[in-house]
Amino acid sequence: MNLPSAFEEKMKKLLGSEFETYLSCYEEPRYYGLRVNTNKISSEDFAKIAPFSIRPIPWIENGFYYDGEKDMPAKHPYYFAGLYYLQEPSAMTPASRLPVEPGDRVLDVCAAPGGKATELGAKLSGEGVLVANDISNSRAKGLLKNLEVFGIGNLLVLSEEPGKLVNYFPEYFDKILIDAPCSGEGMFRKDRKMVKAWEEHGPEFFSKLQQSIIIQAADMLRPGGMLLYSTCTFDPLENEGTVEYLLRNRPEFEILDMEGYEGFSNGIPAVTESKAAEFSKTIRIFPHKMHGEGHYLALLKKGKEETPAIKIPGKRNVGKIPEELKNFFQGVDWKLDEERIEIHGERVYYMPEGLPDMKGIRFLRTGLLLGELKKKRFEPSQALAMCLKKREYRYVIDLPAVDERVIKYLKGETLDVEDVTDAKEKGWYLFCVDGYPLGWGKLAGGVLKNKYLPGWRWQSV
Repeated sequence: MNLPSAFEEKMKKLLGSEFETYLSCYEEPRYYGLRVNTNKISSEDFAKIAPFSIRPIPWIENGFYYDGEKDMPAKHPYYFAGLYYLQEPSAMTPASRLPVEPGDRVLDVCAAPGGKATELGAKLSGEGVLVANDISNSRAKGLLKNLEVFGIGNLLVLSEEPGKLVNYFPEYFDKILIDAPCSGEGMFRKDRKMVKAWEEHGPEFFSKLQQSIIIQAADMLRPGGMLLYSTCTFDPLENEGTVEYLLRNRPEFEILDMEGYEGFSNGIPAVTESKAAEFSKTIRIFPHKMHGEGHYLALLKKGKEETPAIKIPGKRNVGKIPEELKNFFQGVDWKLDEERIEIHGERVYYMPEGLPDMKGIRFLRTGLLLGELKKKRFEPSQALAMCLKKREYRYVIDLPAVDERVIKYLKGETLDVEDVTDAKEKGWYLFCVDGYPLGWGKLAGGVLKNKYLPGWRWQSV
């Protein structure tokens, strides 16, 4: 592979005697990974039902390698059920090292397409709120789909400049992840087009952008909260240099230790700061040392614990909940907090708790879209189906993955389910594969009218 000479010279200085070993890794095949959605299934249980050969990624608790030349996990019903996300192994590391707990307020600043955000949302286990933002509206649409496939309902999906969000969320978040836009040097082996992009916009271009984003994010983190900064590049200016910029401008921050692994490299010490030695707590991942691509991570904490100063609006006057909505949820084993229900036109949303006033923000989704109110009836949403567990809905059609009707359902076809013993009463059914929801269907006379979201349907190769 032809690498830019300026890049090679920089890597020689960075790696020293390891440089030739690093170069040789470009002749090796890339590694493919998937990350299990632990909000739907445990890693142990997934390993038992995995429809293709997998082996654990040793530094990622819920990560597995698969054979990308032989297997096609994106063309299996379990993928559509949100049991896993396809992600490069090293890229799984940032979300795994940010210690998110259920109930946290979490921000993913540059979230599309959702590799980190889906893991952060799964860690919340339905409690707290995940705010997933991407400045690109088109990319944010893909982000929303991935989060909904994963069954994450306690979310806000935004498409804003991070600087605008500071006005709405000052010192609001408990945890923030910044997987920053970067020059992509760590992805050269995976995607050769990144080399051309590097030649057009190198580290100096991205460094200014990263400095702006990390300061804006810092001002949205509550005192005592944690921020994880990551890139998929090797350049010290974009990595340690950006963290050094934060420490210089927000001296209340400190670098924390992270869980390591054999093969991780320490960050490069800064030379101009009194905190230089702490940069060895940051992590560099090199592809000649790990079975993954290049990455950089730094975990930081903001000062001492304090009560967030942000003002949260009081309880709202929700108004009367429509009877058709109440009737549908008689079949759902959820305890809905009526004060969190919002109705905008026909659409019904279930909002996360403790949100500030957000008037003026550009949203793609606010909370969980429960469904739509039609004439005298309620139609549940695809997002609601993905948030439900099989045991939480009264009427279920559950077929094994080997049943040809599962693929037909994903293609949007009407199904004959007269032989399914549980499909007797007409009405809305939650369609599942091996116990995991895929979407809705409406039953009448032994025939299931397909309600799978058209934009999500199975596309033939």
